Amino acid sequence: MVSATIPLNPTVEKVTRRIAARSAERRALYERRMEEQHRRGVHRAELSCGNLAHGFAACGADDKNSLKLMNSANLGIVSAYNDMLSAHQPLESFPAIIKQAARAMGSTAQFAGGVPAMCDGVTQGQPGMELSLFSRDVIAMATAVALSHNMFDAALYLGVCDKIVPGLFIGAARFGHLPALFVPGGPMESGLPNKEKARIRQLYAEGKVGREELLEAESQSYHSPGTCTFYGTANSNQLMMEIMGLHLPGASFINPGTAMREALTRYAAEQAVRNSQPGGDYRPFYRQVDARAIVNAMVGLLASGGSTNHTLHLVAMAAAAGLTIDWDDFTALSAVVPSLTRIYPNGQADVNHFQAAGGMSLLIRELLGSGLIHGDIPTVFGTDLSAYTQEPFLQDDKLVWREGPQQSLDTGVLRPVSAPFAATGGLTVLDGNLGRGIIKISAVDEAHRVVEAPVKLFEDQNQLQAAFDAGELDRDVIVVVRFQGPKANGMPELHKLTPYLGVLQDRGFKVALVTDGRMSGASGKVPAAIHVTPEAVNGGPLAKLREGDVIHLDANTGELNAKVSADEWANRKAADAHLAHYHSGLGRELFGGFRHLAADAEEGAGVFGGFEAEVLTLELEKIAQEDQ
Repeated sequence: MVSATIPLNPTVEKVTRRIAARSAERRALYERRMEEQHRRGVHRAELSCGNLAHGFAACGADDKNSLKLMNSANLGIVSAYNDMLSAHQPLESFPAIIKQAARAMGSTAQFAGGVPAMCDGVTQGQPGMELSLFSRDVIAMATAVALSHNMFDAALYLGVCDKIVPGLFIGAARFGHLPALFVPGGPMESGLPNKEKARIRQLYAEGKVGREELLEAESQSYHSPGTCTFYGTANSNQLMMEIMGLHLPGASFINPGTAMREALTRYAAEQAVRNSQPGGDYRPFYRQVDARAIVNAMVGLLASGGSTNHTLHLVAMAAAAGLTIDWDDFTALSAVVPSLTRIYPNGQADVNHFQAAGGMSLLIRELLGSGLIHGDIPTVFGTDLSAYTQEPFLQDDKLVWREGPQQSLDTGVLRPVSAPFAATGGLTVLDGNLGRGIIKISAVDEAHRVVEAPVKLFEDQNQLQAAFDAGELDRDVIVVVRFQGPKANGMPELHKLTPYLGVLQDRGFKVALVTDGRMSGASGKVPAAIHVTPEAVNGGPLAKLREGDVIHLDANTGELNAKVSADEWANRKAADAHLAHYHSGLGRELFGGFRHLAADAEEGAGVFGGFEAEVLTLELEKIAQEDQ
């Protein structure tokens, strides 16, 4: 194991202290709330006989007898299972495994509730994508509803993909007095190579192959149960949970339907019992997840070229645990965290190749050994993060952990800190008269990181294909797709643009994208200034742009400016937004309240922020009065 006491990198230490200081009042109030929830004890002990009878009416006799005994643990299962989506279909069998494991330890487990799980791959470019980001907050609320019955001593959170794990995390944070284990489903086995898939997509965009060829390529890529194998938001979720110590070591990237996957799920249930108060080793979520754990997640994302969606999600997740982070924290860490992986879209390998090359155990070993992550954090397994340099193995059908590899088995996929792919994490903030945005440059060639060109304005991603087909984009161009923020239309991902912009770049044109929407973990070779805030519909500067204005985007210096004189810029009126077509159909009308409440991107683009700030102020005032 790597020692958990290696001196921290000074920047990592500085950012961690900065977050802790910035969050001091908010975090203290959060801990006070969780301590109060803990002091109330096992909540089912407080239920009336009628309440408790309702709580276990459907259980078998043995489970009922266990639930009557307040010294046994009852695990709450919250799951994102559905059988349409490949990533979540494997979760169908997990509750039975968990219940059996809990019973074998003299405890019980109940399926507390399900949460919605939608797939951005299915809704990409469709109206349903406009519900995607808000589904995170729906999932958080559904998690709270599932756990609201106060029957549980610990909780297991079953989820994998983009908004699901952040939503489960936010819900878990509000029930932070409960020990929490996150239980992944694992990636599907490798299919069509990513380079070939990208080639077919670009050929289709150029009209050189038909829809039949495109569908066949996509079907060979996404072909079986499990998470998509590219390194987008779903697999970034798994990395974050493991590097924060909320998974079992090595759990992230084990394929579904295997003996190892089942053994890990069984062990997760056993460990949740051990971590509960009745189990004797009480490890509540709120004591585990502090500024150190959040910084570990940020560093892991940067080192691995993870999803830009987490510049939104991690902000919201941290806030739920009483911590305030911002994009400058990401930028500061990115400057000292090297790029250690090449996983599609930042390379051609997939997460199965990453796992074979050394996976999470080696990545954590490298980051711990260089002082880039906090090793002294509490985890669900072991005493600190040093246990996460181990890997799981089956020995005589029993799950054991052994030390993982000491060096990469494929340096084209995973490298040591001493010989990284790049010296920095490849994520930075852009700032200028167009607002603030995020750019991920880990897959952008040096030659394309500075672009200055006239703009072409769009207010709907579907308009771009027509302009491309008409030849209007065959030039140096910065494509601006505005009115795509959370208040405008829920901030959909705009992957539909990627093949067209990639074709233009391949034709030798200087091209970039600027948007107040999202591009996710699949941001690729075209420089993309995303999450631009303030968003256009909320008075953001993108609404001032006019056709033909020149934008200067410099990923090296962090500039994002329209080359318009200060006087003219100040006097320009914002364009009117025409948003009615975004606000109804396929359930979008139900989310009007969410659009109204949505925070800015740098505040997490969620709907809870304003309420949380108001409650924080009132409770701090109350505490001050009590202290007097």
